[in-house]
Amino acid sequence: MSDTVLDRAKAKRPTPKPGILDIACYVPGKAKVEGVEHPLKLSANENILGCSPDAKAAFAGAVDLLHMYPDGRTTILRTAIAEKYGLEPERLIFGCGSDEIFQLLNQTFLEPGDNIVQGEFGFGAYAIGARACGANVKFAKEINHRIDVDNLLAEVDDRTRLVFVANPGNPTGTWIGAEEVRRLHAGLAPGVVLVLDGAYAEFVADPAFEDGMSMVREFENVVVTRTFSKLHGLAALRVGWAYMPVEMADALDRIRLPFNVNIPAQLAAVAALGDDDFQARSLALVEQWRPYLIQQLGGLGLEPVPSAANFVLVGFPKAGKTAKEAEAFLASKGIIVRGVGGYGLPDHLRITIGLEDHNRAVVEALTAFMKS
Repeated sequence: MSDTVLDRAKAKRPTPKPGILDIACYVPGKAKVEGVEHPLKLSANENILGCSPDAKAAFAGAVDLLHMYPDGRTTILRTAIAEKYGLEPERLIFGCGSDEIFQLLNQTFLEPGDNIVQGEFGFGAYAIGARACGANVKFAKEINHRIDVDNLLAEVDDRTRLVFVANPGNPTGTWIGAEEVRRLHAGLAPGVVLVLDGAYAEFVADPAFEDGMSMVREFENVVVTRTFSKLHGLAALRVGWAYMPVEMADALDRIRLPFNVNIPAQLAAVAALGDDDFQARSLALVEQWRPYLIQQLGGLGLEPVPSAANFVLVGFPKAGKTAKEAEAFLASKGIIVRGVGGYGLPDHLRITIGLEDHNRAVVEALTAFMKS
């Protein structure tokens, strides 16, 4: 036994393994403002339209099934997704949000001393899961808040097991096209897994974008993850899924906790998947008001980052009004946005795209802030 293991065994109380207490807790966006009963919450990239009425009905219809364990194979949702996207059902894995799938990938492939590579502004859950496995996290410099393939590849070494790319990115909203994704993959050894996090993929309309599904069929080291939290508005139910090589799916299934997607969530997700009208309205709202927010915020002397998601990241000039001051000012007006200092972006705020009156209220409030 190592000295570290012996020390832990002799400790007077249970001691977490090395590194666990060094992991910073994930901090979600704020949801409340003191003194404001019903604030406008634009901090979590939730679907401002709510969710499909069909999903609500399916959820309500599950009330008499609450005493039952769910189908551990998620058969009804597996079948619906396979039919909707033309995918092989045996290549699908389901999780309590895509966060659980990231953790399953980390647990499956990482040993202490291994590492993952991600963009410098990558989603925090990747790093948390890797560090919990005793692995290291390597951050690749982004250019103009955008993933840079050369910088990612430069961080890959003999101990790299996973490369995580959110496309579009969160909290940036930027994306890379099919040519760049494939160039990244071509630069990886066959034993390194490329994970393409597509939480916001449905919001990208540009034909140069590739969601990675075809790459899963072509290669043995590509995984694509998706979620029902954004476009479908089922964030509360925590439903994520992934498409991957069948051998990899078999490995993850062996450590996936049983019954990880509950019955109401499965039924609501199936109903949401079938509601094309709600999905179209959600996309149309974002496509209409995303350019408005970018144009208006830029006109205030701020620095909005071009976005392909359902939010806009906006930078504040380093000399003058600060993002932290703006966040507080908006909160005083009952508007909650997301400070992203924890992502290394202390001079930025992330703002979810809302309804027309919400977006206009944000612009009005920030106009007043910049003039104050």
